[in-house]
Amino acid sequence: MPIDPNCQATMTARHSTDYDKSPRIGKTASTSLIALALTGCIVAGPVGNPSVPEPTKSVDLKKYVGLWYELARYENGFERGCEGVTAEYAALPGGDVRVVNTCKEGSATGPVRTVEGSAKVVPDSRGAKFKVSFFGPFYLGNYWIIDRASDYSWSIVGEPSGRYLWLLSRSKSKSSLATMTSRAKVLGYDTSLLRVTKQ
Repeated sequence: MPIDPNCQATMTARHSTDYDKSPRIGKTASTSLIALALTGCIVAGPVGNPSVPEPTKSVDLKKYVGLWYELARYENGFERGCEGVTAEYAALPGGDVRVVNTCKEGSATGPVRTVEGSAKVVPDSRGAKFKVSFFGPFYLGNYWIIDRASDYSWSIVGEPSGRYLWLLSRSKSKSSLATMTSRAKVLGYDTSLLRVTKQ
């Protein structure tokens, strides 16, 4: 993927196979791409929503943490070829959130690739916006919970540019996919750009 030459960051995110090595730029291309994408350094895909709405529902972090399965997404460079994608969130002392993203390369039973980061709740966002970091102390990536089920069984996640979208569920079942897709369309997203994730 093309990278904005104005982006300058020291990346210290770790790939699951590099936990015993000193993290360095270029050591794990996939992790670096994730970090760059979250800071807007990658020239991403098309804009699927030119007017991303502000989140309207508050989010209770205690109910939101835990394991989420990705049912669909806007395709992006750092997840290309990924199936069986999950995101797991855990509350940390002080209010931060531990983030562990997992992908299985090529198929739902393929080799596992994992990246770990952290997130901070954006003040005055009613818990619906986070700044995410996969490298060091720099919290630059936007994570907006655009909509969610009242029982926290599904979540629609985006960010301000409208180039990224994730439909997440507490279950591998695709039973909530139609509901989320309809909601995403109402929220202004081009749902023809969605790519269903195999779980």
